[in-house]
Amino acid sequence: MSMEADVESLIEAARAARGNAYAPYSRFAVGAAVRLAGGEIIVGANFENASFGLSLCAETVAVAAVNAQGRLADIEAIAVAGGDASPVTPCGRCRQILNEAEQVAGRPIAIYCAAADGGSFAHHSVTELLPFSFGPNDLGLVPPSKS
Repeated sequence: MSMEADVESLIEAARAARGNAYAPYSRFAVGAAVRLAGGEIIVGANFENASFGLSLCAETVAVAAVNAQGRLADIEAIAVAGGDASPVTPCGRCRQILNEAEQVAGRPIAIYCAAADGGSFAHHSVTELLPFSFGPNDLGLVPPSKS
């Protein structure tokens, strides 16, 4: 599969995951798809809560699902799809979570931000989205090596 087709399939998985969002309060459905080393794709969708502060973003759900499989260090890329015609980007909390995953992986994680309607998408890096990050490296922790 070509890199372009690989990115498109990741974005389409995020758009499909968006259909599983539980967003009765904001009505802002977001889907995320994480590609792991080896090509496996794990998806997540936002999951709102009546108390709002306990809501989970799609990116957090997807990364937590990857972590539950013991594969946090295997994340290579993530696609996020939501909104309407403009690409949606991860919130600050999700950027911090992606920074943590990137430091554990020991390599850059590609972030593809897409519009929900099949329109445009943008490619970003963690450093671009979170230029003054803080993570395990700043605490002198050496992230666990890949299994």
